[in-house]
Amino acid sequence: MSVVGNPKIRIRHTKQGKVRFTSHRDVARMWERALRRVRLPVAYSEGFSPRPKLSFGLALSTGYESLAEYLDVELSERIDLTDLPPRLTEALPSGLEVAAVADIERSTDSLQQAITSCTWEIEVSDTDLPTVTEAVARALAAEHIVVTRERKGKPVTDDLRPLVRHLDVTGSNESGCRLTAVLGTQPRALRPAELLAALEPPLELRRVLRTHQWIDADTGRREPLAAASGSAAHSEACVP
Repeated sequence: MSVVGNPKIRIRHTKQGKVRFTSHRDVARMWERALRRVRLPVAYSEGFSPRPKLSFGLALSTGYESLAEYLDVELSERIDLTDLPPRLTEALPSGLEVAAVADIERSTDSLQQAITSCTWEIEVSDTDLPTVTEAVARALAAEHIVVTRERKGKPVTDDLRPLVRHLDVTGSNESGCRLTAVLGTQPRALRPAELLAALEPPLELRRVLRTHQWIDADTGRREPLAAASGSAAHSEACVP
């Protein structure tokens, strides 16, 4: 049976080190350059100013690190993906390492639509373990975590509690504590900094690492694309 339309691939990569201070838009430009360098047959849009057909997953806040970032690329022809991960990694700046590449069906939901939650490792600073433990326990016991923010010049009230799927204190040292959180992304994504600001008492964020993005399925949650065995994303990630 013939394939209708262009083939698509999904790429999983990390974002660690100094590149974490690069904005989502600039990372997209880095990817466009890298795809040109490895001569990937990327499909382009039509019109006066053609653009490569790339679709990125949930934006990562500037300054955050990640083991699980994704983008989908539409190609003009099918290619052998065997050696593509190391070729792409070599063409990208340090800190952007390709962990896996795979073909996907054209009918696959977009990453923005499909991803329903993310797992985060969050380090907070200048806070002792009892204070952090109490703040987490208070949040988990609360029926609502209500915050007010401004949207288009008007105050909007949100309840964050339904988006907190998991929250736990997983470590501490002399400079602070580490939390593991699974935060929902639908109908909007809850950011770690927003969660820490809503706790009682509020906690000061020092470092954030996104370890997983998840899709809810009938058989349970799954990743959009698992990291290849031996990659940095595979060896360092943990699942709460």
